[in-house]
Amino acid sequence: MSNIQHDVRTAYRADVSKRDLHSYSEPEVIRVQHLDLELRPLFEERILEGTATLQLVRNPEYPTAPLILDTGDLDIRRVETASREGSHKRTEYEIGPSDAILGAPLTIDLPRDVSHVRITYSTAPNASALQWLDPVQTAGKKYPFLFTQSQAIHARSWIPLQDTPSVRLTYSAHVQTPAGLLAVMSAENNPNAARDGSHSFRMSRPIPPYLIALAIGDLEFAPTGPRTGVFSERPLISSAAYEFADAEKMLEAAEQLYGPYLWDRFDILVLPPSFPYGGMENPGLIFVTPTLIAGDRSLVSLIAHELSHAWSGNLVTNATWRDFWLNEGFTTYIEHRIQEHLYGKRRAEIEEVLALQRLDEEMERLDPRDQVLHINLDGRDPECGVTQVPYVKGALFLKSLEKAFGRERFDSYLRKYFEHFAFQSVTTGEAIQYLKENLLSKHPDLTARIPVEEWVSAPGLPASAPRPVSPWLDKIKKEAQDWQQHKLALDELNTDQWGAQEWLYFLRSLSAELGFARMTELDETFHLTQSRNAELLQQWLLMAVRCQYTPAYPRLEDFLSSVGRRIFIKPLYEELLKTENGKKLAEAIYSRVRSQYHPISQTAIDKIVGSPKASS
Repeated sequence: MSNIQHDVRTAYRADVSKRDLHSYSEPEVIRVQHLDLELRPLFEERILEGTATLQLVRNPEYPTAPLILDTGDLDIRRVETASREGSHKRTEYEIGPSDAILGAPLTIDLPRDVSHVRITYSTAPNASALQWLDPVQTAGKKYPFLFTQSQAIHARSWIPLQDTPSVRLTYSAHVQTPAGLLAVMSAENNPNAARDGSHSFRMSRPIPPYLIALAIGDLEFAPTGPRTGVFSERPLISSAAYEFADAEKMLEAAEQLYGPYLWDRFDILVLPPSFPYGGMENPGLIFVTPTLIAGDRSLVSLIAHELSHAWSGNLVTNATWRDFWLNEGFTTYIEHRIQEHLYGKRRAEIEEVLALQRLDEEMERLDPRDQVLHINLDGRDPECGVTQVPYVKGALFLKSLEKAFGRERFDSYLRKYFEHFAFQSVTTGEAIQYLKENLLSKHPDLTARIPVEEWVSAPGLPASAPRPVSPWLDKIKKEAQDWQQHKLALDELNTDQWGAQEWLYFLRSLSAELGFARMTELDETFHLTQSRNAELLQQWLLMAVRCQYTPAYPRLEDFLSSVGRRIFIKPLYEELLKTENGKKLAEAIYSRVRSQYHPISQTAIDKIVGSPKASS
């Protein structure tokens, strides 16, 4: 290794909207267009040994510029370069200082004729994208499990690459595993592959690096349609296949609305409960939490959400993480449309009202700078932008366009938007310019209803924002208020027609000062502490902490010990920290279960409870 001089002045630096502040790479100078991976997991050491071969395209204006890649605690063992026809030869490289958020840049000297770079490396045991599970932490209890979570900027912790959504690349991979285990990736998967320790994959369509994904475990597969199916650990396969039986119908509905599905298959991988998110839209094989398995298909809106990403996110991608709403706002809007198409208007209205309720609650706590769609993340972790704002406010912006221009006209616009930007990464500025040229300017009489700049750049919601309503939920809210005011008995509630969403809205309609006695009355009548629906249970446990309803605390401890989904556990820890006794309980639980959480969830809860090191 040696100091590599680098003094490139690229034109794109002047265009702040196109700069990815969360990547050291300079794709306008040299761009990675294909990745070949060789991976071998060492479960006992909790590391991946890897070789990444990158196929490059160089901007001829910079014939001697080095290649700069993103890394996160990678042990770089060797770097080699090769021309298109030549053999690999060692080259000089330098690893720069490490940043707590960005990791460290890997700068590689490139001779003029180089078209390939091969990097031999290994990951750190605490790599932020990787979760290593011992057999006891899995459903089957016999074999270990590994899965990745690359979004937003965690791909760099297991692959040296240009870790920015502004770059799209194809990839192939060969993964060695212990015999008997199945490896799957966000690529073409063969559920009938021999479990002989050798697995090969290919993703032939260009995707952003955060969509590269891998899982290894004792997995089974069950088909749910010609293009859909479910992978899960063996003990869960029957219940997972039942829960997600409508996947094929969802896929057909989405295609009717927004055009052909371009990712071949839409399969679902149910991960162990430590998965930090509800779902991840890895193309061809979405990753989901087992907390969706409620036994009644009541939580499948998340499947519709991840499917919608096949168009908004995977096909048309946010160019930087401050443009995140282009992924999630469009996806949330499409999710509601799929729900309406399959399950009717009332179901869609209920989902939209619940989403707005979550947004309103979060807006009260958010700094104004984080209430805008085009968020400023300079010097901040991209996770700071993962709130309800890009999801729900973004969807409401599109809903306002639908209401102003009519559904048929707006649907036509969206299809053209996806066709125009297919397999591209787009900034907010580019998306808004396309909107103005292809919808707003063509109907100036309707455009005045849409304050575009206010939607994109101002905090809060515009006064003209559509606020979804549900007459069905309005009745439930009235019943909740009447019961709390002793005007209605529990046996007079019309709960026979309630599903999980109605119960969720009912509980959220009760005041925080419900009290121990009324909590007891609810629990003895409806057995909410024993609910199998994770979303409903999380809301009930949150109320139990607020009301200090101690009969639910054993279930609370069990929930925090067995579920790692960040959106569920984070509010519970935050609520516990509001009282001295709650703080002691939170610290006791977290010290015991922290190692079971994914690194992404650990980082979030460390900020609330304190990391073991900080609290010792």
